[in-house]
Amino acid sequence: MDTLELSLTVPLRAFELRLDLGVGAETLALVGPSGSGKSTVLRAIAGLVRASGRVVAGRTAWLDSERGVDLAPEQRSVGLVFQDYALFPHLTVAQNVAYGGRARAAELIDAYGLTELMGERPARLSGGERQRVALARALAREPAVLLLDEPLGALDAQTRAHVRAELRARLRASGLPTIVVTHDYEDAAALAERVGVLVDGQVVQLGTPAELVATPASPFVARFTGANLLEGIARPGTAGLTEVLLDTGDAVFSADSAEGRVGVVVYPWDVALARESPSDSMQNHVAGTVESIVPVGNRLRVRVGGITAEITAPAAESLELREGERVVASFKATGARLVSL
Repeated sequence: MDTLELSLTVPLRAFELRLDLGVGAETLALVGPSGSGKSTVLRAIAGLVRASGRVVAGRTAWLDSERGVDLAPEQRSVGLVFQDYALFPHLTVAQNVAYGGRARAAELIDAYGLTELMGERPARLSGGERQRVALARALAREPAVLLLDEPLGALDAQTRAHVRAELRARLRASGLPTIVVTHDYEDAAALAERVGVLVDGQVVQLGTPAELVATPASPFVARFTGANLLEGIARPGTAGLTEVLLDTGDAVFSADSAEGRVGVVVYPWDVALARESPSDSMQNHVAGTVESIVPVGNRLRVRVGGITAEITAPAAESLELREGERVVASFKATGARLVSL
């Protein structure tokens, strides 16, 4: 099985990037804020920045500082897709793909649905078409490893969802160790089997998208994965629950155990809205004013006080939600995770 083993150190201006990772025949996404070192990881693997440590693809060492091995970029079997795709503007689609390698060019042009575009130049292509050309060119090298830098960053919101699904399928089909870097957690979760959260050059949590959502390791990870984070003081409550007195003055309950200062992690899709506190199994009810209503795909994100709820459009219509009106946000104790602050 193809593998990529990394043990990298790269000195940067504000911090030192340190990374130990193993990637199999899978897609692994590195996510994090701008300046966290994500793109530097790709450049270090490709040999475009000086690094120390080890980079081993399969049985071949591309970098082994102890043995004095440091292969030049052209000697590393890497397929690299840049954020802006970096297609040659003066070459046609067919010529761009063939630049990566002629042996598989015709096959990849056909597989990626580029046959009718073979004679076109990049300026006449859509964002999704340019991405397909860039990926086909990268695979034409017959690489051992595939690296993608913000592959969806150049696309508009309408194109993004369609291309995301298409890219996911193509990455799975490649069967290569693949690393995608992005600042967008939704992209990472859609594309990758595992996600690493990179902050100041360190991976603070690595797991499946579901694991990161279920058990975020820190307040940063919780926020980055899209959660509400409500801060307060935890103490033992009744019925085996933990009571958290929020900084806002509200009290909520969690099935997690904790004491002292905590963040209550609640995801928008676990929050229900109503005009009055419902008499159901939800233990937590926080009243507030509707601050904003934002469409996201086929759902609406409604900000109520310090909590964001994600509900369907029909649900919003039945409540007749309007900005400035008072509603109640409710969520279960089992849906409220606790992280130490």
